[in-house]
Amino acid sequence: MKQYGVFDIIGPIMVGPSSSHTAGAARLGLVARHLCGEDVRKAVFYMHGSFAETYAGHGTDKALLAGIQGIRYDDERLKEAYALAEQAGLEAVFVPADLGAVHPNTVSMELTTKRGRRFTMTGCSIGGGSVCITELDGVEVTFSGERPILATRHTDEPGVIAGITAILYAYRINIGNMQVKRSADGKAACMYMELDGELPGQLKDALERVYGVKQVLLLCPEDIA
Repeated sequence: MKQYGVFDIIGPIMVGPSSSHTAGAARLGLVARHLCGEDVRKAVFYMHGSFAETYAGHGTDKALLAGIQGIRYDDERLKEAYALAEQAGLEAVFVPADLGAVHPNTVSMELTTKRGRRFTMTGCSIGGGSVCITELDGVEVTFSGERPILATRHTDEPGVIAGITAILYAYRINIGNMQVKRSADGKAACMYMELDGELPGQLKDALERVYGVKQVLLLCPEDIA
């Protein structure tokens, strides 16, 4: 039986009126910013359910916008998210949408980076500041953000994934779940993993040395805690 602490019950220390609509939303934005790996130039947020109905009143829009700028839910700058976005040249659009049979606090993000790369993420705020990620760049996933997430972009050729998993094996890191997406032209692929345990500091460097790997992104729970 899980033992609950006081912060599990009352929720996180935060800026904003709601752990679900503000803290959780900011964490979703932070996850997207980390896994996107680049500064964002434009963001379109498709707001579903109660997010669509109350996002302005609960500060969900500010929280999401703050998160994709790397601002935590307990940072007073969250309240200035729009002004900071304008200073950074970041355009944001919030669109009420029906995303289907999903959690009522769900948002789907389409991010365009300053280098022109497009990144998508869908996730929901499930209460108390906790989140669940359900889609990354068109790949269906089920990530909680409570365990490390590894994202790689690599050439689509034999042996690359084996090289990545061999590094994880060498460091005795267990893979909780894994999804791979290949580009239509068969030249590139991206892979998302949820890992168990703490990650050694040298892991990213080791993965970047694997033949065919173009980018390695690591998101640890403390990055969005």
